[in-house]
Amino acid sequence: MEKSPGITSADPNRWKALVFIALAQLMVVLDATIVNIALPTAQQDLGISDGNRQWVITAYALAFGGLLLFGGRIADLWGRKRTFVVGLIGFALASAIGGAATGEAMMLGARALQGVFGALLAPAALSLLAVMFTDAKERAKAFGIYGAIAGGGGAVGLLLGGFLTEYLNWRWTFYVNIPFAIAAAVGAYFVIREPGGARNRSPLDIPGVVLSTLGLVALVYGFTRAEHSGWSDGLTVGMFIASAVLLAAFVATEAKVKAPLLPLRVLTERNRGGVYLSLGLAVIAMFGLFLFLTFYLQIVRGYSPVETGFAFLPMTVGMIVGSTQIGTRLMTRVPPRLLMAPGFLVAAAGILMLTQLDLDSSFVGLIMPAQLLLGLGMGTAFMPAMSLSTYGVDPVDSGVASAMVNTSQQVGGAIGTALLNTIAASATTSYVSARAAGAADPRLLELQGMVHGFTTAIWWAAGILVVAAAIAFVLINSGRPDMGSSGASGEGAGDEVKVPVVAH
Repeated sequence: MEKSPGITSADPNRWKALVFIALAQLMVVLDATIVNIALPTAQQDLGISDGNRQWVITAYALAFGGLLLFGGRIADLWGRKRTFVVGLIGFALASAIGGAATGEAMMLGARALQGVFGALLAPAALSLLAVMFTDAKERAKAFGIYGAIAGGGGAVGLLLGGFLTEYLNWRWTFYVNIPFAIAAAVGAYFVIREPGGARNRSPLDIPGVVLSTLGLVALVYGFTRAEHSGWSDGLTVGMFIASAVLLAAFVATEAKVKAPLLPLRVLTERNRGGVYLSLGLAVIAMFGLFLFLTFYLQIVRGYSPVETGFAFLPMTVGMIVGSTQIGTRLMTRVPPRLLMAPGFLVAAAGILMLTQLDLDSSFVGLIMPAQLLLGLGMGTAFMPAMSLSTYGVDPVDSGVASAMVNTSQQVGGAIGTALLNTIAASATTSYVSARAAGAADPRLLELQGMVHGFTTAIWWAAGILVVAAAIAFVLINSGRPDMGSSGASGEGAGDEVKVPVVAH
């Protein structure tokens, strides 16, 4: 493909723009975990039943995950800057509604609305980076910062959520988004100058929008439902079947229509396909671990919400160092797979350490070094993954390519929470049942069973990360970016190398 006009000249405000893009990304990532800490208190205040409690999380996940591809295409059609600003304003309004919620319906509606605007905001933010930073060295630095926020923001959300819930009120876990969103929107409006020639003005693919949205919603809901209703539940199975049918119909439609929502060339290029698949698997492991460590620290060890948040800081530090120091410095020197595959393996080593958890494991001796390894590995792998996911893509497709990164993470998070939680619950039940008859202290047995369940699921998480490393090493064959290139535009730009490309 030919280069689109106007994208090779560097925007003098690009580094200022990065500040506001990073701020918006931090807000979206924080929101994924900050509400989890506040949920018990909010449930009590609003009178939400135990059966409907999970919908506070699920309503956001369904809207966000289901509409990401549509949001990416809107960014390509409307323009990334406009989509970004609209997404920020909408997210702030939805957060205000959530913070002011007086009942269950208002809360669930606000969470769904947050998901809708998040699906506009997230792909627009990443695609703005893709079209503004085209020099290889600058791109490495920009995506290093973005990758650190994408990876470590969730842990920061646990810390901030604990502070706000314990010292202020659960409502502030929503209100805190408003200053983030306003600052990012105002800054973006005045600073961001989107490169010309990067719009995709083709007519909107309505059948593709409907099929992809329904298919992704069914998939995310199927995994979410499996977590509390079981894998053999009729509706769970029905959701998986419906998702498979809808997504197969979506692929068939995209292969035929003139202006597809998701051009299949975005998926079939082996480097991007490898990124989407390996990143999705890695997020499965990471989200599951967030869940287990939160339960372990609060229920087994008796940590407060604030203490739990602080306990996740080593992982955040590791991610920042791995992304901005290791990934950024090496990305222009070695092929991406030689960062991603080892990064996932280092993260797997950290997770394997946590299989040794018991009732009184040392934080300094076990949990902290395990988190540091996990953070270093994931940070190192995330940075080149984020960059490679849009590198070489035609600018008119950068929105949907960015949306696919977010989709793989969102679906991976839903799968990780459901799959690993189910494995842990099953292992706990078996452990307790086998020892219940001779138990002198039922509460002690319950805690021992819980830890056994966590460590069983953690073994699976480590195995999933090893598979992610293998996929990254085998599928991703791009060499390091050409340092003499001023931009990457059009398919195949990512294949410019200074080292031989090894075919597999």
